Amino acid sequence: MIGPGSTIGILGGGQLGRMLILAGRALGYRFVVFEPKGPCAAGMVADREVNAEYSDEAALTRFAESVDIITLEFENIPAEVIDTLSAIKPVMPGKQALHICQHRQREKDFLKSSGLPCVPFEYADSAESLKAAVTAIGFPCVIKTAAFGYDGKGQIKLNAEHESEDCDYLWDFLGKPPRVVVEKWIHHIGEFSVVCARKADGSKSTLPMAENVHVDHILHASIVPARVTGATRRAGEALACKIADLLDVVGLIAVELFLDESGQLIVNEMAPRPHNSGHYTIEGCFTSQFEQHIRAVTDLPFGSTELHGPTVMINLLGDVWEKGEPDWSALLNDPRCKLHLYDKGEARPGRKMGHFTVMGDEIEETLKRANRHFSELFPA
Repeated sequence: MIGPGSTIGILGGGQLGRMLILAGRALGYRFVVFEPKGPCAAGMVADREVNAEYSDEAALTRFAESVDIITLEFENIPAEVIDTLSAIKPVMPGKQALHICQHRQREKDFLKSSGLPCVPFEYADSAESLKAAVTAIGFPCVIKTAAFGYDGKGQIKLNAEHESEDCDYLWDFLGKPPRVVVEKWIHHIGEFSVVCARKADGSKSTLPMAENVHVDHILHASIVPARVTGATRRAGEALACKIADLLDVVGLIAVELFLDESGQLIVNEMAPRPHNSGHYTIEGCFTSQFEQHIRAVTDLPFGSTELHGPTVMINLLGDVWEKGEPDWSALLNDPRCKLHLYDKGEARPGRKMGHFTVMGDEIEETLKRANRHFSELFPA
């Protein structure tokens, strides 16, 4: 056990790291953040922030030597960085989970080889092979860059065959990537996610399944409890636990799921870290995803993930600031609403700047109140 008073290193300096630190503070941990560009949102609440490139081995060594264990809030980290750090201090989750989840081809191959439900897919490494892959999958389909994609970045949806006639243009639009994954578009009836915490001894704890609403490929809202059957919730939890074991995760794994028209859950993507769809747990659960992550990597006993009641989380993107500083009065005047701002500096369209969480006694009323508060941020 890495007890309270120890120092945890975090790779990445975004809002996920910030919320990890705020949760870990209550347990008495200290934090050092490694982030190439600073100052960062996590660094502002850390004991120390290290700003250096991931290629700077001397800085990585000094960082590792100053902490007791290392975790991450961002998976797009070069694999050789994990090799350098893990030779000095434990890194959790380990290289296997990171290596698979940071690359869509490896992620899809893992799902298929493990017998886990996933969408039909093909690969392409040129404009010419893209045409063949799209033809094999059919329409509609989605083209995704294999590496470094999130929140809809590096994605194109093709609805009909005529949209694939100029594959040279599509390849250039995606930035001429080394490889892409072409996936069949699933006509789903809902998008969901389950966050699973796992410790080194294999013990696991899942957080309540979230029902997610996306706008322009970016998460807009998470609704909990998810409006599905108990059997569907249990199936989602079982999938998340199985993936956590197969990847030997120590920490958190977030599993995004589609529910298709036949009622089957299909794994879409995975993230070996806290997840945007788990933000509701800060107020909604007895133990948040962030505290549970700290408990998992330090080998403390898991906390209860019991849900206090119906909860809705709404993301706040930079678009909210388009006309200046928003009027937060409606949110702050609601005694069962909590506002979280990440202090990330410049508000840009599509950039996650904060979120708010609404609690209630009945899910439909809670969702209606959350949607009303969001609309009040965009006065006519």
